[in-house]
Amino acid sequence: MSKSLKRVKAALADAGVSVEILEMPGETRTAAQAAAEAGCEIDQIAKSIIFRGETSGTVILFVTAGGNQVDPAKASEVAGEPLGKADAQLVRGITGFAIGGVSPVGHLNPSPIFFDKRLADFDVIYAAAGTPRHIFSVSPADLKEITGAQVADFTS
Repeated sequence: MSKSLKRVKAALADAGVSVEILEMPGETRTAAQAAAEAGCEIDQIAKSIIFRGETSGTVILFVTAGGNQVDPAKASEVAGEPLGKADAQLVRGITGFAIGGVSPVGHLNPSPIFFDKRLADFDVIYAAAGTPRHIFSVSPADLKEITGAQVADFTS
């Protein structure tokens, strides 16, 4: 088992959330791939989109429904600073995850997290579990609570 997957399992257990981590036969790097593998609607996929704060230099995580796009202007307003692209090295360095497997839980370093209200329209959503082939199912309320995310309007 990879270190990333172990970290996600530990974070979920520490949060007291009982979830099933699923190993998929195909890749789950994109929301479309994850939805196809999970057999769910694309908006049931909780994408972890990371930006770099231009002022703070930290990363900011936006957990959004799979079919939604993060609007950079709205996201900057929500974050309270201009945002830029977070490259793969920064993402891995701060979160401990490679792009394509970034989980919303189990980050090496905490960062601000914002949550797309569209995810609350479902009883169950799926999020990356730290690898390009692992996802976990969870209620939107539980994911919001364990991440400490703030619901915000940041999609176009």
